[in-house]
Amino acid sequence: MMRSTTQPTLQEPPRRVAMIEIDDLCAGQRIDNFLFRLCKGVPKSHLYRLLRNGEIRINKKRADCSQRLAQGDWVRIPPLRIAQRDHAQALKQSHRLPPAADFPVLYEDDHLLAVDKPAGIAVHGGSGVSFGIIETLRRARPHAPFLELAHRLDRETSGILLIAKKRSALLHLHAQIRAQQIDKRYLACVRANWRAHRRVVTAPLRKYLTAAGERRACMHPDGREACTVFHLVKRYAGYALLEAELKTGRTHQIRVHLAHCGAPIAGDDKYGDFALNRALAREDARPRLQRMFLHAYRLCLQHPAHGTPLELTAPLPGACAHFLNQLEAACLKADPI
Repeated sequence: MMRSTTQPTLQEPPRRVAMIEIDDLCAGQRIDNFLFRLCKGVPKSHLYRLLRNGEIRINKKRADCSQRLAQGDWVRIPPLRIAQRDHAQALKQSHRLPPAADFPVLYEDDHLLAVDKPAGIAVHGGSGVSFGIIETLRRARPHAPFLELAHRLDRETSGILLIAKKRSALLHLHAQIRAQQIDKRYLACVRANWRAHRRVVTAPLRKYLTAAGERRACMHPDGREACTVFHLVKRYAGYALLEAELKTGRTHQIRVHLAHCGAPIAGDDKYGDFALNRALAREDARPRLQRMFLHAYRLCLQHPAHGTPLELTAPLPGACAHFLNQLEAACLKADPI
């Protein structure tokens, strides 16, 4: 009988009964999610069947798939036999390891990690992406017992990304997000003659999939409540730099709300001005921009362990700062002192 006081990932189906003791890192997790993470390569349907049949037990008692684990619980896992083809596929997938990479660290302690995410990198694998930031961080930190995304950023968006280093921290951060207690601010440069110093947009948003299977969002009266507050930072000739304050966190919320206002984000390849984006990306373009100008630059929250206020900031990326410098130079050229 195998006993462990951590949450390992089984490299192959166990051939004998395994007993896993739950520590504080796994406490509060649903038993089915615990098993999915533990038993990589084992079909979910097989694990659910073992739960229904009572072969997977918690403290020697039958477990419901939605039951949450507590620190000190013992989970019994029987020998797992899966089809050879499934096992071979799981082994094949295990060799597709993400590169070990770290990212600029904005804040780190025993509970929380905040990194400055570059534009163009997904936060996690899926939807045609083999791996993302969370997988590369786990690869770069093989001895970290727990690393989980507390929230998400679009692949094209740069800026502050929170990763929980303990399950208790993850649950606390999620509770703050649900209660709208985290203040998230973004900087966006839009193509528009923006005049309002403060504008509140409350258009409800609805998610859908394109024919290619990509996620999109659109305004819809039956959509979910969405609220963004925009503050004018600076005007340029034909452009404006805005601060976006998220009151809700819907898919592509800032991008769709700005497009709805007739102020598409420069470089937005989903909801933006596609002709403008092509013109900005040309080698001889002035100003020139080859990414979407949306950056999560400030985040205020309560520390998930001791509740003290925590403010995080991420500097504007070089490409965005250079774009603003070019807009500033164009304004000075058009209106010399």
